Order: sequence, then structure tokens, then C-alpha cells
Amino acid sequence: MTGGTCVIRGARIMTCDPARGGLGVIDDGAMVVADGRVAWIGEAADAPSSARTIELGGRLVTPGLVDCHTHAIFAGDRANEFAMRAAGKTYLEIAAAGGGINATLGPTRAAKDDELVELLERRLDLVRAHGTTTIEVKSGYDLTVDGELRLLRCVARTSRTRGGPRIVPTLLAHLVPPERKADRDAFVRELVDQLVPAVAREQLATSVDVYCDEGAFTLDETRAILGAAKRGGLAVRGHVGQFRDLGAAQLLAELGALSGDHLEQIDDAGIAALARAGIVAVMLPGACVQLRLPVPPIEKLRAAGVAMAIASDLNPGSSYCEALPIQLWLATTHYGMTVDEAWLGVTRHAAKALGLADGVGTLAVGAPADFVVWRCEDPATVPYRYGAPLVDEVHFAGEPVPPR
Repeated sequence: MTGGTCVIRGARIMTCDPARGGLGVIDDGAMVVADGRVAWIGEAADAPSSARTIELGGRLVTPGLVDCHTHAIFAGDRANEFAMRAAGKTYLEIAAAGGGINATLGPTRAAKDDELVELLERRLDLVRAHGTTTIEVKSGYDLTVDGELRLLRCVARTSRTRGGPRIVPTLLAHLVPPERKADRDAFVRELVDQLVPAVAREQLATSVDVYCDEGAFTLDETRAILGAAKRGGLAVRGHVGQFRDLGAAQLLAELGALSGDHLEQIDDAGIAALARAGIVAVMLPGACVQLRLPVPPIEKLRAAGVAMAIASDLNPGSSYCEALPIQLWLATTHYGMTVDEAWLGVTRHAAKALGLADGVGTLAVGAPADFVVWRCEDPATVPYRYGAPLVDEVHFAGEPVPPR
């Protein structure tokens, strides 16, 4: 389809276009795709003719899903921790016993580049099968300067060698590794003086994310690392308030961050700071439910006008899930978000959380022709039937992506 023109007709198109309001649904819609982008969209009765026309029989068409928070490059398995958690152990108790993030360091450090790329590609195949066409991938499971650069280079290699989904790479300062506890300050200086500048110089990531929480980085350490990111011309983001509110939301607002993620623990001042700065609150219900954490203050975020995104948090410990439709279900049930909020959370708002400004997450003139054809008509059906294989077709830049 790239380089040519195609008219898609007879679809119920959910545009997520802010100019149309709400989800921007066109009940009997049509869309013209040309050169990988949306060239026209509107009522089917007004659609131009084309030598190539696809009739969809009233099926739902949505923007390709955007997963704006994942840790998808890693090696190893932590199913044993799932069993421990099911038996009542907490995340922090498991981490103190040698589990948690530290349990992924050994397998990831030991894996060869080709193995890491193959593991990432397998996960991306599953991600695409569930309707995701844009995905953020963080580093963070090596915790050395050279190792984190290696992970991001593997992500870049994967991005260059496969078609769709679009990958948005992020450098994650995850925590201080066990072997560096005695020289914590020196480790943070390495991140500030060596790792972040190298990532900026090689253009290996578009943003830097810091885990600022109990057991991770302090507020002062987070300020130093994100300050280095700003100096290097990189956007900033933050894992904040998952277990304890350290005041990081206010720091993110001060620095003009793209997003604040998790937010199970955030006070009214932090919410007000996010709202003033226009920062997206990224909800991660899979991890929240699995770790048995309190639900973020959805009503307060909503009342303050904070845009909310939803992501999978795909990782080996607390949310080993490639399927955004399952997160839609958790967001609308466990979190109490509306169907409209949930859909915007995996499309337009998720794209905003990644700093993507070319129409990703919408179906509007000029936007990339990334879209999903679903085996249903009502947007509510997708979270309602969260376990059903409702994805019929996935198109990236106007091209159908075949199953792998």
C-alpha cells in the first residue's frame, strides 16, 4: 500500500482526534491511505473513489495502540517470584531476599547480543498481535555504563531490522546495583558524567527515566540524573510514587517532564504540579494489581485535568504482559477509568507521554496510517471481552503486518 492509494470503507472508525471530541467515532466511516499516512478521513458517503477499496463490513477501526512504558529487553525468568507473591510475600520482601530487579541482572548481563535481540523480537511479535504499533522500550537491567549502552544498542539494532511496531527507546536509571552499594555516590556520578552523555551523543534514546522511590534513587539523585539528561538535550520522565511519595512529581514538573509513571502514592500538591506542567500520568494497572498496591487517585487526577495514559509495564517481575487490551480491562474495572479514558490512554495520551507529535495515536489527516481492525463494532467490547482474540488486522504505515 505504501506509495499507492487505498480507500477503507464501511468501518466504524475511532479517530481519537481531539478536533472531533471524545473518541471521535465516525459510525459509517472511510479513510484514504496514501504513502503511509492518512490522506483523508470522514463519512463513507463523502469518500473519494479509488482503484483499491477495502470494505470492512462495519468493523471497528482504531489507531494502532501505543504502549508508553515497557521494560521489554531482558533475559531470564522470575516465575518463582510470582509464586512467592501469590503466597503473600511483598515486592520489597522479595527484593530484600535477592529477588526483584537484581534477579534479572545476572541473566541479562550473561546474554549475548543476538540472544537479547531475539528475545526482544519475540516479545514484539506478541505485542503486535495484540494491536500495538508503537512501543517504548527501556534499558535498566544491566546497571553498568557499558551494559546499559549495550542494551540500548540492541534496541536500536532491532528497530532498524524489522518493520513495525515503532520503537521509542528510553534510558532507565533503575536502581543502584548490589555491588555498588558501598560507593553509591560514585555510581550516580558515573550515570551523570558518563552514561547519560554517551546516550545523548550516540542518540540511543529520546528520553531518560529515573526510578525515584523507596529502595531506588533519592530525590537529590534523581535531580542530578535528570539534570544531565536535560543538558544533553534528552526528554525526562520518572517512575514515581509506586511505593512512597518522595515529592518527585514536583521535580518532574519543575523539569518539564513528559510523564510521571505509577503514581499509586501521590499527594494533592504533586497532582497539582502535574496538572500545571501538562505532564501525562501513566497508569500501570498490571503491576499495581499483581503487587497488591493501592489504586492511584484516579478521581483527583481526573478532576485536576491530568491526561492519563495506560501502559503494560511489560517486565519479568511485576507485569509480564504484552497485551494492552488486558490493561484496558484493568483500567476500567480495577482503576475505575471510563472506556473513553482508557482508549485515549493507549492512543493519543500515550503518544503524548512519549513526546510523539506527528499524529501518532490518532487517525487524522497527516497522521501515520497505523491502525487496527477489530472483530467487533463497539469500543467497549475490547475491554469487556479482554481475553478474546479480537484483533483482526494490524496495519503499520499503511501496510498490513502479517503474523510472525
